[in-house]
Amino acid sequence: MSKITRAIRAASDLGAAIRERRKTLSMTQGDLAMQAGVSVATISAIENGKATAQISIVLDLCRDLGLRLSVET
Repeated sequence: MSKITRAIRAASDLGAAIRERRKTLSMTQGDLAMQAGVSVATISAIENGKATAQISIVLDLCRDLGLRLSVET
């Protein structure tokens, strides 16, 4: 698996990364919602960068999609 590094500076950047990975895995929003135990509306809001999305849900989605997050200083 290749490593792709992407700067996340806003909720919209993280949402775009989640959407891209979901599509790479050939998953629909419905598939991901079912796997994560959330609604399709929640997946849509996160992918569209809604800043009020619960961070715990976003982190669960990243885990479920195999996205690795790191923080640099």
